Amino acid sequence: MTRLPTDPAANLAALIQCPSVTPDDAGALDALSAMLAPLDFVCDRPVFSEPGTPDIDNLYARRSGNGPHLIFAGHTDVVPPGDPDAWTHDPFGASVSGGAMYGRGAVDMKGGIACFVAALARVVESGRPVPGSVSLLITGDEEGPAINGSVKLLKWAAEKGESWDACLLGEPTNPDAMGDMIKIGRRGSLSGTIIVEGTQGHVAYPHLADNPVRSIVALCAALNATPLDAGTDDFQPSNLEVTTIDTANPAVNVIPARASASFNVRFNDSWTEETLKAEIMARLARGAASGRDDRPPARFGVDWKEPVSQVFLTRNEALTGALAASVTAVTGRDPVLSTSGGTSDARFIKDYCPVVEFGLVGKTMHMVDEHVALADLETLTAIYADFIIRWFAGKAGR
Repeated sequence: MTRLPTDPAANLAALIQCPSVTPDDAGALDALSAMLAPLDFVCDRPVFSEPGTPDIDNLYARRSGNGPHLIFAGHTDVVPPGDPDAWTHDPFGASVSGGAMYGRGAVDMKGGIACFVAALARVVESGRPVPGSVSLLITGDEEGPAINGSVKLLKWAAEKGESWDACLLGEPTNPDAMGDMIKIGRRGSLSGTIIVEGTQGHVAYPHLADNPVRSIVALCAALNATPLDAGTDDFQPSNLEVTTIDTANPAVNVIPARASASFNVRFNDSWTEETLKAEIMARLARGAASGRDDRPPARFGVDWKEPVSQVFLTRNEALTGALAASVTAVTGRDPVLSTSGGTSDARFIKDYCPVVEFGLVGKTMHMVDEHVALADLETLTAIYADFIIRWFAGKAGR
């Protein structure tokens, strides 16, 4: 009899040992496909391309059945480990020490994938029928530009006739302990670059020039003069952060001709893309006249970065209720339903079906010595297994 991949630690070790630093797959999707084969998944491996970006390997695997369709989403790519000598264990060795497994991606998010595969394998091994289809949508481009990954993989699958009733995304959502938090939405993300045109000149003759640095500072100050909002019932306050200010000017005795500043806004459902852009432009218009004395307002423009990630909230009790009940049943905790944090591939998935996020404890993600407790792997596997059973049972009862 073919052995099923019921051990999450063994699954995770096989994935960690593939050094799949974005954009390299390094065999990670081959390893995952091998795990899925004895579970009767049919695996497709589309590769997507875009000029100016690396080609990306992706995986869409489906275990077909009659009934509802549940999809598990995630990514096998990881961020670089940095200096390997700074690690106490080989970042791609999957070493076990002190009850934990060490390696890049252990938490973010090869661990979540390993646990979901183990959970489904345990359900199948128990002889309990899965009354529907289960698919995995796994990309190698989540930590990178996110151009040739989930967004294209979802479109590709949909064009082949695939549709889904719900999605569980296995990102590490728990701040401190398993069962702390389920993500049911995300704030939007809007980025732009302000460009101020000045007049170049000698610093000893400022009256003959127009220094854009003064204006760019005033514009940045105007952006954050007052809070954007105080938050809503479902989301924390929106925040705007200036992330770069630059003149590309190597000479200290030359007033530059141009200055720029980039910013990012994480916005809640107080705003739409259109209303937020209008508010930013109004603030910049006020800042353009600040400190200019008798001079005309500063000449500026904004280069908006696309695409904009839209704010979203999942209101689907069949999905959130089933997952919360599974978390409580296994851990005894009542998870917080949260929209905190940054963006994820859920921003793409929401356009196709309801999506929630739940995974491991995220304390060590992207850090030196990233690791996961073996006990947490078992806990997450138990939660996922309970959720698979509970969600399909709830759909069948409707």
